[in-house]
Amino acid sequence: MSDENKVVAETRTSFGKGFARRLRAAGKIPAVIYGHGTDPVHVALPGHQVSLIIRRANALLDLDIDGTSQLALVKDVQKDPVHQIIEHIDLLVVKKGEKVAIDLPVVVTGESFSGTIATLDAATLAVEAEATHIPENVEVSVEGLEEGAHITAADVKLPKGVTLVADPETLVVAISVPAAPVEDETAEAPAEETAEAPAEETAAE
Repeated sequence: MSDENKVVAETRTSFGKGFARRLRAAGKIPAVIYGHGTDPVHVALPGHQVSLIIRRANALLDLDIDGTSQLALVKDVQKDPVHQIIEHIDLLVVKKGEKVAIDLPVVVTGESFSGTIATLDAATLAVEAEATHIPENVEVSVEGLEEGAHITAADVKLPKGVTLVADPETLVVAISVPAAPVEDETAEAPAEETAEAPAEETAAE
């Protein structure tokens, strides 16, 4: 694991929205660590460092809690829906060699046959992986695939040490031909030339 994932966590005994706001104002993120039958541990994490680490899905932190090392997997990140400020993080205790259930992002590579499009139906795949060797994503190649081709979860080549948890028949990518654009029938038709009736005929005397 990279040294960049080593994070010093400060234990905290104060709670509540007001305290959490003060923590965030000081550049820290409230977090809770749980799992393996242990009591939840409430900590404060360095905001900037952790914000960079969790850009990667399923980030693993090597926490220093009062001088004790603890591995923890990022399970949930709660953000302010408007400002996208990280409000709280849930961390799961993990141990070296342990396998954890995670959702891996799916990345489509290559180009399908000319004139077709590849539609990503499942953005993530449920898998199990060793906690200290979690890949960033799984790649699915659509190179040269023609219309009607389907890639299911069972077809995806998983990295070494990763096992599939999702239903093998889950549709991941489908290849199709884009539908022809439908003309808007409500569009105003070109104005037709209309012959105006001649001016009133003068009555013959």
